[in-house]
Formats: sequence, C-alpha cells, structure tokens
Amino acid sequence: MLGAGLAVSFLAGCAVNASEKTDTYGAQIGLVNHTDRYIYSAAVGNGGGGSSFPYHAGIANICCVMLPKVWRPGLEFVVRWDVPEGRKHNVKEKLVKVERYDETGSLYVHFFPNDEIRIVVTEWYGASKNHPIPPPPQDAYKWPK
Repeated sequence: MLGAGLAVSFLAGCAVNASEKTDTYGAQIGLVNHTDRYIYSAAVGNGGGGSSFPYHAGIANICCVMLPKVWRPGLEFVVRWDVPEGRKHNVKEKLVKVERYDETGSLYVHFFPNDEIRIVVTEWYGASKNHPIPPPPQDAYKWPK
C-alpha cells in the first residue's frame, strides 16, 4: 500500500513539473463596453462568448483563450461581436493585436465607439482603478423608463 501511495505521489509530481514547463496558459475573458450600445454576444478567437450592457466594465468570467506566458510581437485574436439593431443581428469581426503585457492575467476586450477595439492582459478586473484602461463612466448610460 505504501508503494502505491509513493507511485501516485511521484506521478502527481511529474504532472506538476510538466505543466510548469509549458509556455502558455488558459486565460479568462472579460468584456468592457465603452459604447452606448448593448453587445448581445462577443467572442475572442475560439474562446467562449458573453454579452455586455452599455458602459459596463465586466469581470473576466468567460472561458477562455490560450495565451503565452510571455507577450510576443504579433500576438492577435479575431474578435466577433453582435450589436443588434432592433431585431436584426449585426455581427462584426475584427483582427485585434494584444497589447504588451509583462505579467499573466485575464484577457480583457475593450469595445469603443466606431468599432475600435483594444485587448489587454491584466490581473485587474475591468472597473478597477488599477486596470490598464480606465473604465467607462458608471453614470454615462441612462436606462429607458
């Protein structure tokens, strides 16, 4: 029985060492909407999708994209998002470069007017004062009555 326990411990140790050697990691995706339009859905690369209210800074809770642990030039993702017009879907797509990062974190997609998009990697959630891009003003959107 002791031998089996040691074997399991040894194998578990190998799994940890193997994962430490990989140069990529799975990053959660967060959306930050700096526009007055509702984003019905958004996806990054092959990662999952989410939605965002106007002028909303979300947390990174969408799974996920693989990122290198060390940023490299040319790192980019296709971003797809749907900003409906009435009942008609209005799906857009754009290839977006990931801005330089020095530490691993979650990937945040920032949507700005005129289909400008920025992608940053950070450990700070979208509304944090420490986030690399200031969040949209919280009082900018007036909900219909």
